[in-house]
Amino acid sequence: MSLFTALSFLRKQFEAQMAPLRFGLRVTSAGLLAFGLAQLGTFPLRGLWAVLTAVVVTQVSVGGSIVAITEYVVGTLAGAIYASAIALIVPHTTTAALAGVLVLSIAPLALSAGLNPMFRVAPFTAVIVLFISTEFGQSPIDSAIYRVLEVMIGGVSTIIVSLVVLPEKSHGRGLKAAARILERLANVLPQLLEGFARDLGPGGAVQIQDGLGDAIVHFQAIGAETKRERLTYLHPEPDLGTLARTLLRLRHDFVIIGRAAGPLPESFATPFNLLLTKVGETIAQYLKGCADALVTRRVPPPLDTVETALEGYAAAFTALRQEGMTRTLPSHETERIFALGFALEQLHRNLLDLQHCVEEYAGASARPELAT
Repeated sequence: MSLFTALSFLRKQFEAQMAPLRFGLRVTSAGLLAFGLAQLGTFPLRGLWAVLTAVVVTQVSVGGSIVAITEYVVGTLAGAIYASAIALIVPHTTTAALAGVLVLSIAPLALSAGLNPMFRVAPFTAVIVLFISTEFGQSPIDSAIYRVLEVMIGGVSTIIVSLVVLPEKSHGRGLKAAARILERLANVLPQLLEGFARDLGPGGAVQIQDGLGDAIVHFQAIGAETKRERLTYLHPEPDLGTLARTLLRLRHDFVIIGRAAGPLPESFATPFNLLLTKVGETIAQYLKGCADALVTRRVPPPLDTVETALEGYAAAFTALRQEGMTRTLPSHETERIFALGFALEQLHRNLLDLQHCVEEYAGASARPELAT
């Protein structure tokens, strides 16, 4: 192994570990900052809950941290206020009474958490407020106030660290996730189109597309994070929502193609198989080019070769149709061929939308105030 190869290997290994290393550094920094800020006050347990909050809500990206902090603060406020009210109304000087107060506090908050994830930490907070007030001789109101203040300290620490210590934006993560989806689509399409030349076997088309739906759902979740993250920017990035809808429509096109897959009748197989192979290769190359363009914020590759391949397929289909070839086929075969044609038409339209999306991100990168 040459020195250049060894250095290249080490660099790739280091880059692969950068994300967890950055996250670990941010979590540690957030916890340490929360501990330092808590020492400015007289909090019980030396600011334990401030540190725990900072550690729990720190996420991989700025947007993810904002979402987690918002949910944590809302849940904490709800749990603290409700538990304090119950503790003041219902005496709980005995063990049995405390058990009853716990039931009254936890049950409604747990129901609220089941109805809305925003209140997931509310039952947990209620328990903390009740037990801390009992063990440290605090009033329920004092315990609730301390709890809320410590959560606020932990949240502020997380925001500061997320913005200062090796910040990673959800928008950048989103573009990388979208690029990975496009690369997977590029690998899947030729395999699906090959299904019109040979039998893919039971569930073959489904297996080829396995995981695509989950990847798009994950991308949509990142897109939701960016909406919160935009609050921290003086100049917002282009919305990922349009790109998410385009990827979902591309996914639907692939599903239609997969359902229509199956060896073509002999009269159609000879002219169509080579054309479909060409369509698959050109679209796959285009999708990979768009994936690279998204990450590098460059303009997408031209659609000329894709459109030429699709026009070739459409012309061949029109010629065979004019010769009356579709009239001699069984109805289910005709349906499959027309479904394939419809899916390719929709795919072309959605590729045009993808081109516009990639051009938008390239244009945003060209503006200095939006460059990342």
